[in-house]
Amino acid sequence: MNEKNNMICDLETGVCGVVEAEDLELIDFNQQKKTVDLYYVTDPICSHCWALEPVLRRFVEQYGHYFNFHTVMGGLLEKWGEGPVDPANGIFGPADVAGHWREVGEYSRMPIDGSLMINNPVQSSYPPSRVMKVIQKNYNDKIAYEFLRRAREALFAFNQNISEQSVLIDIVNKLGLDGEQIVNEAEQAIGQQLLNDDFKLAASLGVRGFPTIIIINEENKGAKVVGSRPIESYIDGLKRVLNTEELLPKQQPTLSSLIEQEKLLFSKEIEVMYDVDQANIKAYIEKELSSSSYQEKEILGELYFTTK
Repeated sequence: MNEKNNMICDLETGVCGVVEAEDLELIDFNQQKKTVDLYYVTDPICSHCWALEPVLRRFVEQYGHYFNFHTVMGGLLEKWGEGPVDPANGIFGPADVAGHWREVGEYSRMPIDGSLMINNPVQSSYPPSRVMKVIQKNYNDKIAYEFLRRAREALFAFNQNISEQSVLIDIVNKLGLDGEQIVNEAEQAIGQQLLNDDFKLAASLGVRGFPTIIIINEENKGAKVVGSRPIESYIDGLKRVLNTEELLPKQQPTLSSLIEQEKLLFSKEIEVMYDVDQANIKAYIEKELSSSSYQEKEILGELYFTTK
């Protein structure tokens, strides 16, 4: 065979040469089927779930190619009654929540105001949970999860009552969907049916608190991680389920693409995603983003960044 007809130019080096025998290979373009399911059992008003957001985002971004991600609503608060809701944390009524939330916000540095629970308390976590499930049914998991994020921002950082229809409609409208139609559908029987299905799933998984992440492989063996933990806990759980000592993480997305996707990021979220010290966050932002592409703001002593 004439070597001149058996040449290749390397895309990276620009150097041309003869194709070696080992460069001739069969390639399978079929994506490897994910055989692991990850169930994230949560609730829109769960403060520890809000605290987990920075770690969970990085974990999913870097290791999400190993598993199918499922968000399951757990039903933290149906309504306020006569008895205690969470006696272990000293929560007997709405006013008790405010102090607990502030503590979570302070140690996690994911801002939580909490005064809403004294002045205009959330009466139930079911309304936003039902809206999330209806969006999931009518559209897809991605936009449903975006709704959940926006609802938590509204509640924890910006002190809005996400059990009120008007607030829910506004959040859904800002996603580019028909807020009134979706919130109305969520209040019909189908909304509660979808929520009940999640409650049954959470019970079958043995979930007793939030956040809980359960990772299950094709042999129906799994790992359970309860509470807001460091990323190493979730990586270790995934390794056990996959029966491997090593995982290959994907490169983190660029900050410009991440903020374009998320629209709003708190300083702690950027610090965790890119291993940046809090003291260096402004310098890092200035290096990674054009000044015309973002706005810097502050709430409850914490910086956050939004797209312009």
